[in-house]
Parts: sequence; structure tokens; C-alpha cells
Amino acid sequence: MNHAAQPVPRDVTQAKLDLRNQASARYHASLPYTISDRLQEQAEQFAQAPLLVEGAVQYSYDEVNRRVNQVAHAAHALGVRAGDVVALAMENRADFFFAWWGLNKAGAKVAFLNTYVNGKPLAHALQVTGATRVVVGEECLKNFQSSTHELPAGLQYWLWPDAERPADAAARSLCGHDLQALAGQANASNPPAAWRAGITAGDTALYIFTSGTTGLPKAAHISHGRWLMAGDVMRISLEITPEDCFYCFLPLYHGAACMSAGSTALAGGARVVVRRKFSRSEFWNDVRRHQITVCQYVGEICRFLLSAPPTPEDKHHSLRKLSGTGMAPEVWNQWTERFGDEFQIVESWGATESNTNTLNLDNWVGSCGRIPFWEKTNLRLVRYDVETDSHPRDENGFYQLCDVNEPGEAIGLIVQHPEAIGGRFEGYTSAEATEKKILRNVFQQGDAWWSSGDLLRCDADGYCWFVDRIGDTFRWKSENVSTTEVADTLGDYPGLHALTIYGVKVPGNDGRAGMAAVVMLPDTQFDPQAFWKLALKRLPRYAAPLFVRLPQAADMTGNYKLRKVDLQREGFDPAQVSDPLYVRDDAAQTYVPLCPEALAKALRG
Repeated sequence: MNHAAQPVPRDVTQAKLDLRNQASARYHASLPYTISDRLQEQAEQFAQAPLLVEGAVQYSYDEVNRRVNQVAHAAHALGVRAGDVVALAMENRADFFFAWWGLNKAGAKVAFLNTYVNGKPLAHALQVTGATRVVVGEECLKNFQSSTHELPAGLQYWLWPDAERPADAAARSLCGHDLQALAGQANASNPPAAWRAGITAGDTALYIFTSGTTGLPKAAHISHGRWLMAGDVMRISLEITPEDCFYCFLPLYHGAACMSAGSTALAGGARVVVRRKFSRSEFWNDVRRHQITVCQYVGEICRFLLSAPPTPEDKHHSLRKLSGTGMAPEVWNQWTERFGDEFQIVESWGATESNTNTLNLDNWVGSCGRIPFWEKTNLRLVRYDVETDSHPRDENGFYQLCDVNEPGEAIGLIVQHPEAIGGRFEGYTSAEATEKKILRNVFQQGDAWWSSGDLLRCDADGYCWFVDRIGDTFRWKSENVSTTEVADTLGDYPGLHALTIYGVKVPGNDGRAGMAAVVMLPDTQFDPQAFWKLALKRLPRYAAPLFVRLPQAADMTGNYKLRKVDLQREGFDPAQVSDPLYVRDDAAQTYVPLCPEALAKALRG
């Protein structure tokens, strides 16, 4: 049930959003203020307070700043200068912050590399950012060692050792310098501000790669101001104080962790517990051990945690604030019933590179945000025709706004004032990729809007609801089917570990039929009759999956988002799919093993 009996008054929600807007308005492009300035200020104010915690080791604000300074001095001695691009490949650990912030203090832009990629994707990442040097965590050396023939010539490799996952001598020989060792011998005082002369809030501080599930990721520009602004507004939204403790297990090379958690903690004088990777079995142990109060979630994280067996300690913990994307309504309700109803859950919608977003500050179950008054936001929802893959236009050739509860593409007006940071689209390293994300002449000649590629709907109370990614929604039996809504509806199927819904082509039929990739928990079995009953009870017949596939494991990005592209390509072709396949049999009220006869029967039904 909703935490509130009825919607919060619009002006109450807007007052919270206004505080965020006031915080973001402080930043303008020419402001001579950077991430390094914020760190130095906080190190002075919260000197002995803890900032980073890794296992049993704790680093104070002052110690973090001193270690960062050492990296800056070492990098400068190796020739790093303002404007240089240095890539960073490292798993989650305190050293990630030392290296990243140290390179920024030396004036460099830092390109975060996905720790899972090698070969062509790794070469692509280095090429599009223009990195000339890369700091390689020892745990990632194998990615580079297996890709040397594909990586840019002349690239300098600097080692950052990893006691937990040491590499062999051959892999270590790739690196010309040990940056950690050099930093350990370097000056720990704040480096001269002259090293960053001319760098302003509007300049690029980071390159973060989009976590898209198709194609090669794009490198998004993240300015100093944008990173700082993200922390300032979330500090206000979550009411962060120095008593708060963030749990950081999402990969730091993505925006969800480095911006939403890292920047917010730094802005609030709070601390961050860094864990290498998400662990379902250790999650609550970490929360209780470190008295964690804030957690950033994304994708399937909360569903994974709910799949663990209940314990008597489920409601005994310090966690009170959750912020992220992808929490389905049934997961939200199950979460509060099991782990306590005192949570502030801030579900949101946006993207690493977006110039607009929505935020649910009212604990309204399932909503990804609220627009109390449209005149106070640069967000709009415009009609989108799934069948023709286009935006319908009015008699004057302009886009059409959606009605209440009508799904449409979310777009953001690009503020084109040279001093703007809030509302501007910072784009990608590729001018072509940047232009593809811009819609022009939308409501009048000369305007420009960021295209999200997401379908949202907004109800009569101004609450927004994520519908689907454009390209994921499909048509079957002349009806639109939202893969997200189907997955959310079936997400509490007993024994479910992960569920991916997608559309597949069926020869001789228009549109696409729904298919469910169902991954069961260990020691559980898929019950085709129970799945049929759940699907047909809750969904219209056209939306209930026609096919079921039973993979052994879910195909996910490093940020716990489900991939669909390979599943869609393979469809239900036994020549490409070795997993068990089922098709719906409505007469028998179950799913049956796929065969030509069963498929023909299903299509006649």
C-alpha cells in the first residue's frame, strides 16, 4: 500500500523541488570551482571525520585529501597537465577515489573504464576519450594483456597494485610505472592551484560511459559543475548529515555510484563504505557492521535481496534511505513489509547524461517522480507511435504533448545559455552521437530538446511512471505491450531470480509476440501451470508471454540491468537456443514444451 493515504499536496512537493533548484542554480559554467576545491574544503571542515571505509580500514577526510594530493604530485611529475585525459580501470576500492581525485587535482580529465571489457570495446573506450595514459588496477591487467594488439599505440600504462588479486609478472610488465608506489613517496600537501588554472565548473571532469544494453557505449561528458550539483541536490533530497553512511557496491565506473553516492556523501560530510561487488549474502551484514544508513540501488538489486530467505533480524538494521531506479511496485511493497516501513525510498528517472530528471520525494509507491507544475520543469512528454517508430505531428508540423496517463517519450528542453549547467546537454565525445540525441524544431522553430528514448506517463496528480524503453515496447494482436509493465506484473512469481520480457518475431504474423526469459533460484523448479495462471490472471491475453525460455543465469550489465539484445536475436529458434523453451497452451491452461504442433495451436488460439 502507499505510504500516504492520498497524494501529497502539489505545492508541498514543489517546495522540496525548489530547494533542489536553488542548489543547482549556484553553478554556472565560468565559476572557478571544481571537484578538487570541494574536496579541499570538506577536508578542512571534517578533517578527522571518516570519509572512506573499506573492510576494517577507515580513512578520514584529511587522510583522503593527503593521499589524493600525493597522487596529484606523482602524476604531475610524470607529465600530466591540465586538459590531459587519463583513463582509470579499477574495481571498487578506496584507491579508486585516491587515483581519480588525484588525477583531477593534477588538472586531468578522467575516463572511467568498465572493468569487465577487453578487446575492441576496451580499444573503443580509449580511442573515443583520447586517453594517452591509463591507470590500471592490478585486478584489471588481464583485460589489457589480452588486448594489446588492439589498443592504441603509444599508450602509457601505470600500475596500481592490488593485494587481493595480484597479477603475474608478464601482466605487470605492461606497466611502465607503479603510480601507487610513486604517490607513496610524494608530497602530501595541496598542489598549487596553478595546475588547474583556467579549469571551471563548466569544463569536463570525467568521461562516464553509458550503460546501454546495445552497441558500443558512448562516452558522456560530465563537467565539474554537474558532478558537484548532483551531490548538492541529493544531499537536500535525502537530508544527508555527517552522521550518514553510504553503501557503495555498484561499480564506480558508472554514474549511479560515483555521482549519486560519491558526490552526495562528500557534499554532506558523510562517509562511504566501499565494497568490491554486490553480495546478496553479505549485504545486511555490511549494513549492520558499518551502521549504513543510505543505499543506492539500480536494476534488480532489491529483488535479489528479497529472494534471500527471511530471517528474524530482517527489521533490525540502520538502513533508512534508498535512492535509485528500477524498483517495481510489488518489490517496493515487499521490501517495506519485510525490512520495515520507515524507509525513505527515492525512486527516480533520468540518465547519466540527461539534462532533466524526475524524483519521487513523496514515497508514492512505484512512481519514478512527480511534476507538480509543468511550467517549473524543462521536461515534457510527447506522443510516440510505437508501430511507425515516429512522433506524430500536429497541423503545423510540431510534436504533440501527451494527455494525462498517455505514454510518451520524455524529452528535456536544452538550455542553450553559455553559462548554464543545469538544463544543458553536455553530450558525448562523438559529435554525431550527440546530435542523434537532440530533437529540433519540436514546439517551435529553433528549439532543441534532449531525446531520452524512454516512455513515461504522468497521472492526474502529476506522478510519473516509467513505461518502457523505446524499442522494447512491441505490438502484438494490434496492441502495444510494455515489457517493463509485464515484468513488474509477473515479478513476484514464486522462486523467481530474474525475469526478462521482450518481443520476438513470429514468421507469418505481424508485430512481435511476448517472450519471458525466466531464471529460477537454486533448488527451485519452473511450474508452467502456475506461471500460466499468474500471467493470464493479471495480464490481458495479448500481453501474457506467448513463449518462455529457461536460461541458467541472467544476462546483465555490470550495473545489474538486464540485457535483451541477444535474447531478441535468438528468439525461439532451437538452432540458436539450447535452453528449455515453452509455448502457451490456453486450452490446457499451462505452458508446454515448444514444438511445431504446439506453436501452431498457440497461434490459432
